Amino acid sequence: MIIRIKEIKPLDDFSLLVTFDDNKTVKYNMKDDIDKLPGYDDLVAIPNLWQHVQLDESRTVIYWNDYIDLPSDILYEYGEEIVV
Repeated sequence: MIIRIKEIKPLDDFSLLVTFDDNKTVKYNMKDDIDKLPGYDDLVAIPNLWQHVQLDESRTVIYWNDYIDLPSDILYEYGEEIVV
């Protein structure tokens, strides 16, 4: 099954609020990724980059630039489910 993202919202604490096509909503904490993955520290170092998260055309990947991205299945599996 292909997991598609319906909506993505960057939060001030370097977490993402992500809603998927099946209406599951998760909060994904990016702090560990920023600390551990090469290049992801740019999300903190480059002013306003964090707020410019984008969804690719297929709605299966979010990205900030050519080097920083995350697939929807990782967000879906490892995000903390939010009951709305």
